[in-house]
Amino acid sequence: MLVRYFGAARAASGVDQERLPADRPLADVLTDLRRRPPVTGAPSLGKVLDRSSFLLNEVSLRDPATVLQDDDVVDILPPFAGG
Repeated sequence: MLVRYFGAARAASGVDQERLPADRPLADVLTDLRRRPPVTGAPSLGKVLDRSSFLLNEVSLRDPATVLQDDDVVDILPPFAGG
């Protein structure tokens, strides 16, 4: 699956996007991301994920049990200032 990071999530992950293994629930993906070491000078990715919303193929994703597939695109959207 393709994971795209926006705003503070981009800063915290250190990348704009990346491919991650699929065929597992969103909750497992988020657990793995929270375990990553912090990027120097950036907020903790775990803290950013705690405040973020998620899109699956451009549709709001609220169920962490949703199993993600290879061709899925997951957007991580932290709160944006002023909007």
